[in-house]
Amino acid sequence: MTNNHTLIEKYFPQLTEKQKQQFAQLGELYAHWNAQINLISRTDMDNLYEKHILHSLGIAKVITFNDFSEILDVGTGGGFPGIPLAIMFPHCQFHLVDSIGKKIKVVNEVAKALGLENVKAEQIRAEQIDGEYDFIVSRAVTRLLPFYGWVKGKVNINNYNKLKNGILYLKGGDMKEELKELGKKTRVFELSDYFEEEFFETKMVVHVPMR
Repeated sequence: MTNNHTLIEKYFPQLTEKQKQQFAQLGELYAHWNAQINLISRTDMDNLYEKHILHSLGIAKVITFNDFSEILDVGTGGGFPGIPLAIMFPHCQFHLVDSIGKKIKVVNEVAKALGLENVKAEQIRAEQIDGEYDFIVSRAVTRLLPFYGWVKGKVNINNYNKLKNGILYLKGGDMKEELKELGKKTRVFELSDYFEEEFFETKMVVHVPMR
């Protein structure tokens, strides 16, 4: 099994040399920071490219963000999905937030090492964020209904991407109950339609349009 940056190139063959280099750097950067601040379990570190980087890029299979789109990543942890998406879409702006300061420190260091000028990372709770974004992304920090409540006033009204502005949520498992609880119009994209690895069989991106 490939668990290095070539896995990313397999699914995104159009990457520039700079992007390939940035994705290649992620492995050693996260190994370095994970040894100091335990962000990712050891088994997951062994599968970093599949379970964290490629998983984050599931969003890039569902939508190609237009240049100048603004994206908020809520509960980013060590920078997922925000950092891989910021590499993929260098002409978009990413605001990565988490309530845990040491995680944000890592995100800032990783972004700096990669030269990502389109990333701003901040220790703040989602509810306290002032501003509007085209999309709000996250990797399953909570159930969809409370998440929707945190971010519902933070989506701007001008749609100029292929999908309507709103939430793009990376989630796994059976979503029926959660989507029913949310009670909103949603669209579910199965990641197994894009990626052949077994890990993605139960993984999906849920799009909740908010405009």
